[in-house]
Amino acid sequence: MVTDDRQRIIMGIDPGTNILGYGVILVDRKSVQYVDMGILDLRKERDHFLKLKRIFNEVGTLMDRYAPDDLAIEAPFYGKNPQVMLKLGRAQGAAIAAALNRQIPVFEYAPRKVKMAITGQGDASKEQVKMLMEKTLKTVMDNKYLDASDALAIAMCHFYQLTSPLSDISASTDWKKFVEAHPDRVK
Repeated sequence: MVTDDRQRIIMGIDPGTNILGYGVILVDRKSVQYVDMGILDLRKERDHFLKLKRIFNEVGTLMDRYAPDDLAIEAPFYGKNPQVMLKLGRAQGAAIAAALNRQIPVFEYAPRKVKMAITGQGDASKEQVKMLMEKTLKTVMDNKYLDASDALAIAMCHFYQLTSPLSDISASTDWKKFVEAHPDRVK
């Protein structure tokens, strides 16, 4: 838990085997600053195992550059195709291995929890998440980087968990109650 004014760097990862998003924020107990965001475009790489190697190497390079204190990563979710979940889990594993190789603690968040933390709605769209990330971090994001804005949201979710671990943001889906409980998150 963040109990002092020491700054921390949190890296968020939205894992994917076609597009992997990453976001980096600098936080202390009271404030958040946008550092960087981007994507790894893996669509041209045909061999799945080489994609995993590239994720491990490139995420590792990003970790060496930003030296995060924590890695927050989205948990794979079950959709219509179990093969997709398997591939997402492998991509997630490659990014986690890069963090563990550098002794960076890893924290996993379900997609619904991230959306609840950011928008107050567990079924929010990527565009809604992006819009709130822009307002919260006072930056403009291109729609072509929705995976990167999701990664920033994952990092923000972790920051909220660090600063208020007793608040159960998944307990309510009522937007009005969320705004009343968290007026500092809505501008």
